[in-house]
Amino acid sequence: MTQTIAPRVRTLVLLLLAAACALLAGAGPASAHAALTGSDPREGAVVDKAPAQVSLTFSESVSMDDDSLRVLDPKGKRVDDGKPSGTGGTTYSVKLHAGLPDGTYTVTYQVVSADSHPVSGAYTFSVGAPSETSVTVSGQGAGGGFVGGLYGVGRYVSYAGFAVLVGGAAFVLACWPRGSGVRVVQRFVVSGWLSLTAATLLLLLLRGSYTGSGKVADVFDLGLLGEVLQTKAGAALVSRLLLLAAAALFIAVLFGAYDKREDEERRDLTFGLAVGGSVVAVGLAATWAMSEHASVGLQAGLAMPVDVVHLIAVATWLGGLTALLVALYRGPADTPLPALAVSRFSRVAFGSVIALVVTGTYQSWRQLGSWTAFTDTRYGQLLLVKIGLVAVLVGVAYFSRRWTAQLAEATPAVARSAAARRAEKGEKGAGKASTKASGNASAKAGAKAGTKASGNAKVAEKGSGTAKGSGTAKGAGGSQRAAQLARQRAAVDAARQKRQRDADPNRFGLRRSVLAEAGIAVVLLVVTTVLTQTEPGRTEEEAKAAGTSSAGSSAPATGAVTLDMPFDTGSQNGKGVVRVELDPARVGVNDLHLYVERPDGTAFDIPEVKVALTQKAKDIGPLPVAPDHITTGHWSASGVQIPMAGDWEVAVTVRTSDIDQVTISKNTQIG
Repeated sequence: MTQTIAPRVRTLVLLLLAAACALLAGAGPASAHAALTGSDPREGAVVDKAPAQVSLTFSESVSMDDDSLRVLDPKGKRVDDGKPSGTGGTTYSVKLHAGLPDGTYTVTYQVVSADSHPVSGAYTFSVGAPSETSVTVSGQGAGGGFVGGLYGVGRYVSYAGFAVLVGGAAFVLACWPRGSGVRVVQRFVVSGWLSLTAATLLLLLLRGSYTGSGKVADVFDLGLLGEVLQTKAGAALVSRLLLLAAAALFIAVLFGAYDKREDEERRDLTFGLAVGGSVVAVGLAATWAMSEHASVGLQAGLAMPVDVVHLIAVATWLGGLTALLVALYRGPADTPLPALAVSRFSRVAFGSVIALVVTGTYQSWRQLGSWTAFTDTRYGQLLLVKIGLVAVLVGVAYFSRRWTAQLAEATPAVARSAAARRAEKGEKGAGKASTKASGNASAKAGAKAGTKASGNAKVAEKGSGTAKGSGTAKGAGGSQRAAQLARQRAAVDAARQKRQRDADPNRFGLRRSVLAEAGIAVVLLVVTTVLTQTEPGRTEEEAKAAGTSSAGSSAPATGAVTLDMPFDTGSQNGKGVVRVELDPARVGVNDLHLYVERPDGTAFDIPEVKVALTQKAKDIGPLPVAPDHITTGHWSASGVQIPMAGDWEVAVTVRTSDIDQVTISKNTQIG
């Protein structure tokens, strides 16, 4: 049975790894986690004269250097002074050269958001009138290319290594202490440590190129590496390496002194290892929480510890599950995995799932902010896939718990049956030995005297040297033969035990269900890795609400805005319609025209009309506008300044007599 199972296991593992690579390959470059929410001049704007500076506003704090924000003329020549200045970490501006000619200018930016992910984009504005430009704004985004793909693989391997290291060690300490002496379990946990260490070193080397030029040659630039070490992400990676040194000491004790202790002494050492291992695991998880999504945005002080609990719960569940799979399939026959260990892990996994549900619910609310973000944003869609995979994984785990319960019930009966067979075999062996001894007793007694005499005579005739040499040779050959027979008997006994173990239907069913769980866990880990590189739904929706996409590429509204607002002051001839026209309805200078008409469409004058503009989202206004009377039913105001794009409320106060007036309003989007 094992000869047919092993190839299937290898095939399934290869298929799962191939699926993981395919998902990672399709993930593409890391999406921006800080969205461009505003710019001055805005994208596509046509201004009368060249601005003194260009300003960009992001949804969260970012960091940039002298080359992060550039302004290029139609020929591709840089026209900024190369010294961006920031206010509050979210708005940065760069001064432009004086006397810029008319034409289309290109603004490019490449920054690093507070959650360590690169953000890049470009847009154009024009001075005087649009013109042709030789600058290409559509290109590879930050975090893409070969370096970006390699960085994504490193992130996945680091998450997988963390899960194997923490989950495997927790499985040994909490569920199967005797597993510390099993070679395959030792190799499994050590492989997690090696994977996490190698991936961390790789990420540290790639970091500078990943957030910068994207060139492979920059990976080995020591100057760039020095700059990385001064960033939050670089400090987190270095801290992770230091904690991995402590983890190496923990592994050495776990598979060294701990394995060699007796059961009583092992219990005393378990507590110390559990405390030390928990501290190291929390520290490792904190290196992600303090440098990525949880460290910025809403309730960061609460989000970081919640993220630590979430990561440890994932590692305990998925890493322990993989350790259980390794023990079931590759564990030695002479040290079988006991049913008690499986039952213990079932309880640990159940607790981990509860922790995942609680922390995951909070994280989902924090990163999405609305129900529509589940379907309207890429982050929400990926989160739905993750939730579905977790649900399937919990369903398969239910069947594993059933097999675990049946295995625990069957184990005592199997043990009693084996003991009975051994006792029966022992009784039969003793009876045969007694019969044989009594049957040969008389023959041995009758021949004893003659044999002894004959033997003494022959021994006297032989030389002492010959007798010694023959005895030495016979003794050496006998010991080699005995050792060979002992190895053969051990191999046969191990094979017999393995056949008996694999023939157990409960254990075989458990192995299949755990294998299915591990396969789903691999895909789940891939989706989680892609999710950490995706712009949160809350940020994406905020960018859309501000009138621009997270890449800064959506087109602004242009042209005049017309608003018709019926009014009724309650007096005679107090009904009518106010029409407000705002041209060009853009940030900056606008012209306002106001028309008052009766319900039948004829123009008429009223004693007074006033206008006020308010943007409640930014707490701007009301900004009063006093239009001048032009002709019957027509008022006008020029030079109306609108300082910021967004959703503006246009309120009109109409007075039709000395005491009768009413205020009406409508909202409009102004680019």
